[in-house]
Amino acid sequence: MAWLNMDQNKLLQQKVSSSKQAPLILLFFLAFGSISMIYFAQNIDRRPQEKPLFKVGEWNSMETRQKNTKGTDKAPNTCSTRRKFVFIKTHKTGGCTAVNIFQRYAIKHNLSVLIPAAGTLFPWNYFPAEEDYVHSPDEKYDVLMNHIRYNKTWLRTKFPDNTAYISILREPSGHLRSVMNYYNIPELIKIKSKNPVKTFLQDPWKYKDLSEVYFDFCNMTWDGTRNFLSFDLGYPTDGAEDKEGARQYIRELEADFTLVLLLEHLDESLVLLRRLMCWEVRDVLYDMKAKNNRTYPYKSYIPTAKELANLRRWKAVDYLLYDTFNASLWKKIAAQGPDFYNELHHFKEVKQRVSKHCKLRQKENLTVAASKWSAQFQVDHKLCHDMEAMPGKLLEVMRNSVWVATAQQKGKRIVRIHTNIQRIIKGQQTSKYRTHRKK
Repeated sequence: MAWLNMDQNKLLQQKVSSSKQAPLILLFFLAFGSISMIYFAQNIDRRPQEKPLFKVGEWNSMETRQKNTKGTDKAPNTCSTRRKFVFIKTHKTGGCTAVNIFQRYAIKHNLSVLIPAAGTLFPWNYFPAEEDYVHSPDEKYDVLMNHIRYNKTWLRTKFPDNTAYISILREPSGHLRSVMNYYNIPELIKIKSKNPVKTFLQDPWKYKDLSEVYFDFCNMTWDGTRNFLSFDLGYPTDGAEDKEGARQYIRELEADFTLVLLLEHLDESLVLLRRLMCWEVRDVLYDMKAKNNRTYPYKSYIPTAKELANLRRWKAVDYLLYDTFNASLWKKIAAQGPDFYNELHHFKEVKQRVSKHCKLRQKENLTVAASKWSAQFQVDHKLCHDMEAMPGKLLEVMRNSVWVATAQQKGKRIVRIHTNIQRIIKGQQTSKYRTHRKK
């Protein structure tokens, strides 16, 4: 029992000792906390001050404010910038808005552009003759971006293998309405109703002999009501009923083209373009005011289910083309991952803010802060002016610089499709070149 009493005494002594130490430990922590609070209170004003989110002349998008606290540095590039491209500008698809982006990029980076020798047009129905374009000193080109019919064989003699091929399409029903108005198709096919689209769609085959027009100067048939989009991308008019031939040709186009933009999803298309080409956000901004926009009575007409069924049969190749590249666009976007939609939101915010700034004609520059997708940039008067410019104005800037370098003479102007159609309506011959100026 003695050893038991001894252990109890030791245990009692330990408890007493612990009870005496507890206040000392508590006192230590209280003292340490007080010293820490005094230190931080003295040094809190020495911390770097955060950059204000907004100040005069500067703007950060919501995405930038949430994800880029530095405000000046962008994430390092993991892609290689592409500066060789061909943009096939299709007709009545929003091409004027899109081509402005490519023109600005070519001017900014001083790229060698293959451009028409006069006016804004190449011969749209076949490849240009030597006298139809401005020749660079070394006959090497970085860029083409005009109305020109896609001709793989000819284009590959002018551009290297690493060239990106890009175009733009539009939903075929809306495209038909625009084409009917712009090219005066109702007069061509002798429809006099208030809504010529509705009349036409009741039985498109009824007008086939009138809608197919023959251009005698180049021995070619064209139908603006049928598969105009496919025609612009090189598909023949007489292949309208060849379903297997159309499928094969469109598969080849899908392999040839880096990207085909869609007018109905332009913002998504341009964000994807920026990523695939490794460009900056400012490079793909555009003026939100539509270029070359027209108003006409049947512009907003929505065809009935039966009329749409007729249209899908009549424009079967165009619908196959559009559906193919619509699916291709969303497949490419899905491959980008969920971060794509964060950038899309950022792009729309920036586009809105820049458009508002340019519209107000503010004297002070707008600074768009860096984001994870792009470096900081300035929106000045020149950028606003260039974004608002029609294609012809920027084309003259590029052409004049080439003329200075090569001392070439101006060529002949190509006749527009619209003009040749008017000649056909009047029973006159079509022609390639303008022979006189308008009075």
